[in-house]
Order: sequence, then structure tokens, then C-alpha cells
Amino acid sequence: MAGKNQIYAERYAEFAMEQMRLYGIPASVTLAQGILESANGQSRLAQNENNHFGIKATQSWIAGGGRYGLYTDDKPNEKFCSYDNVGDSYAHHSKFLKENSRYASCFMLDADDYKGWAQGLDKAGYATAGKYAPALISIIESNNLQRYDRMVMEEMNAEGLKPGQDFSQLQSDNNNGMVYDYSFPLKRKEFLFITSPFGMRTDPIDPSKKQMHKGMDIRCDNEAVLATEKEGKVVAVNNNANTAGGKSVTIEYARDGGAKIQVSYLHLSSTSVKVGDTVNAGQQIGVSGNTGTRTTGPHLHIGVRQIASDGSGRDMDPAAYLAEIAEKGNIRLTAMHDGQNLLAKYNSSNLDNPTIDTSLSPEEWMKKLLSSEDSGIGIGGYGHDPVMEMVMTLFTSLMALAVQIDNKTEEEQMANATAAAMDRSIDLTPIAQGMKECTLLVKEGETPILSVDTGTNRFTAQLSPADMNRMNLVLSDSTLTGEEKKERISGIVGNIALNAQLSQDYHQGMSQHTQSENISIR
Repeated sequence: MAGKNQIYAERYAEFAMEQMRLYGIPASVTLAQGILESANGQSRLAQNENNHFGIKATQSWIAGGGRYGLYTDDKPNEKFCSYDNVGDSYAHHSKFLKENSRYASCFMLDADDYKGWAQGLDKAGYATAGKYAPALISIIESNNLQRYDRMVMEEMNAEGLKPGQDFSQLQSDNNNGMVYDYSFPLKRKEFLFITSPFGMRTDPIDPSKKQMHKGMDIRCDNEAVLATEKEGKVVAVNNNANTAGGKSVTIEYARDGGAKIQVSYLHLSSTSVKVGDTVNAGQQIGVSGNTGTRTTGPHLHIGVRQIASDGSGRDMDPAAYLAEIAEKGNIRLTAMHDGQNLLAKYNSSNLDNPTIDTSLSPEEWMKKLLSSEDSGIGIGGYGHDPVMEMVMTLFTSLMALAVQIDNKTEEEQMANATAAAMDRSIDLTPIAQGMKECTLLVKEGETPILSVDTGTNRFTAQLSPADMNRMNLVLSDSTLTGEEKKERISGIVGNIALNAQLSQDYHQGMSQHTQSENISIR
């Protein structure tokens, strides 16, 4: 049975490994400090304030809106930092070490030199108690925490990176390996998935109202948020989670003639910079989240404002800014919304003739969404679990059939594919004859559920592998027309619905029979 130290390490290893990637602090040392300082996460400070490293609240922390709790340590009623979550505590611990000159010598050490780091922290006076270094080293070696250091080193070596030296995660061209001075705000291999673009929209908080959305919402959850250009100046940091935009950072970039571009990042779970800092492309400036009073779920809102040389400003479409960044940095990424690349119309080669990317079929596009790590909306297990692969094939093929029979345009088909992928739901009512409503729903890692309303009864039925196989055989049959596929799928769906209804009626009958027997016994 795993001991308390091992349980703690396994729970928070990813936090420590991420900080090692960003700052070069050995994950083993961070975990050992957390174990020691927080009593395996069971101390009052850890339980009440999410503070796992005993970090005290400075005046600058308090002035920036940081919360604190009062505890007796060296003196009564000392102020200790309070965090929204443990991840914020780990991030602030790294910043605390990085920004404190006492620990500068530690950052000259190799990222996997846990003994040197432990001794350096001890020498710099991290803890007032004696024998701090031997205690950390003992925790590390007795729990094999150095394995997390090796994992990070192997991972980053494979990418040609070094822990702590590549805050940047700079973009590189696949053809020649050149590094550029520009980055997208999130690390992606292929595309950003935009849930709400710039422009007029229905207010997500009050659907009865229309509002101007002055930014762009990007699907993500607890991810590193990156600066987009070199030599950016941090002009604003808000650490108050209870404001409209929640925790936020604003970075300013110079333009010719005294003009400027300001990029704001809202709804962060934590910030990694302070006002006055200079940041470079790809440098982490915070972690995405869901803070603020005007948010309905985890995402990153970026806003872009053009500041003229006379000081006047106007909001601009972030898609236009990202198109500029992509072109200058030769970044081969796109910003996708409803099957469209929002950057296309701002690309210099397409300014006169904007085009919509329809190179993929709706079926191919949805499969791409559901299987790509970049989308954040995938169906888990695809490519590994044969049942989930069958689910994927069925889901995308049914969607394609549903939009084709409605004679929708390519743009409409792409939009419907995106919506279906996001909701993991397809309206099969046009296919399922004789039914008032028929919807196919797929939850993460689960087989599809058919939801049916016949007009007199409502029920659900879980599709078996045999059901899915029959549908897939029909949908993949190239000899059948769309109308023929529709008729056969309708028959299969109708049969599934009939069996589900019979089963429901049977169980209801048995339940009523049992109830009548119970009544007679009484």
C-alpha cells in the first residue's frame, strides 16, 4: 500500500513537472517541499488556503489583490498567501524562487540536480528549521521522486528543449527548423478552436439581450497562456477573480510611429507576470481558467486593442491580429469556428477574395475535430479502442448523411459538423421516419444513446456493437444512394426504438404487477 508521501506525489506530480518545464526547478524538489511544508497536504494552511509551500503574503501580493490568511509561525498573526487552487500555489512557488535573488545560484544548477537544489534552498534560508536539505533529499530518494525529473528531461530532450530555458515554446517551421519571434496564445499543433468570435452575439449570461463581443473565446482548460510577440511590456495585471473578466493580463507591443497593440487575456486561473515585466513570444504569462463573473465555462478570452500615436484606441478583431502573427512568424495554425478558418479573410493573399476552407468533407472535418488533441472536444479512446473507433465512424457518417439530405451548403454543413462535434449530438429526426424527435448522443468514452420521442412516448436506448455495425455497413455501402441509406437507417433506428419501447413496457408492466401483489399481501 502506497504511503502518504507517495500518494501526495502522485496527486501533484503533474503540477511539479509543469513547473520544472517552465522554470527548471526539479520536480522532485518541488514535490518534496510540498510534502514537507504542507504535511502531505494536511496542514491547516494547505487545507484552508491551498498554500502548500508556506509562502507568506508580501505587500505587493496584497496590493495586487492577493488574498491571505492569518497564522502563527515565527510570530502571531502572520499573513500567508491564499490561493484559489493548489495549482496556483505551485505556480507562485516557482515565481517566488525565480524572482528572489537569494535563490539565483540554484537556477545555475542543472534541472535534474536535486541534491544541489536541496542544498541551495537550505543555504539560502528557505526554511528556518535545521537540516532542511537532508530532509528533502531523504523524501526524494525514499519515494523515488527523481523519476519525475527524468520524465521531464527525456520529454524535453526529445523536443530539443531544456527545462527553464524555453518558457518560450517558440514556433518553428517544419521545413527548415527556424525559430521565430511570434507565437499563438496557446500551444497547439494544428488549430485553435474558437467558441465565440469577435462581433455581435447573444449575451451568454442573459440570452434575451444582444451584445458586442469585443474579443475571441478559445476553447481550453487550465493551459499555459503565452505572449505573442517579443519585447512585450506588461501594462496591467488583475488578480481579483471576482471581477467581470476575472484574473487577467494585458501586454503592450510597439508598432511603427509610436502606435501600439494591446493584447488582453481574461478569465485566467493564475498569472505569472507583474506590471513592468518584459515578455517574449511564447513565454507563459498565466494559466487559463474560468474566473470572473461573466463566464459560463473554462476558456481563454483574448481582446486586442489598437492604440494610435495620439493615444486614441479602438477594439479590433483578434482574428486579424492572429493572422498578422501567423504571417510574420510563418506559423501554420488556424483559428477554426463553425468549420471556417477565421484568419483566412485577413490573410494578405486573400484580402480581395476571402475563401472558406472546405477542402475536407463534413464527415472528415468532424472526425478531425473529435480525434484532434487541439480541439479539446474529442471522443476518448479513438484509435485505440475498436468499439470507440466504431462509435467515431458511426457518428461522423450519420452526421454527413443528415446534412446531405437537407441539401445544405458546404458552409452550413461545416457549421453543423462543428456544432454536432461540440455537443456530441446529432439530430436524426429527418432520417428517422415517423418519429417526432430522434437524437443520437455520445458521451465521453461511452457508446451512443438514442433518444426517441414518438409523440406518445419518450425513451432512450443504448446502441449495441451489433446495432452500430449494421448502421456502419449501410453507411459505408457505396452502391446505395443517399435516399436508400436514409430508408435503411430509418428501419434500423425504428427497430431499435421498437425494442426499447417493448422493453420499457415490459418493465413497467412487471413493476405494476409487483405493486399489485404487494398491495394484496398487505
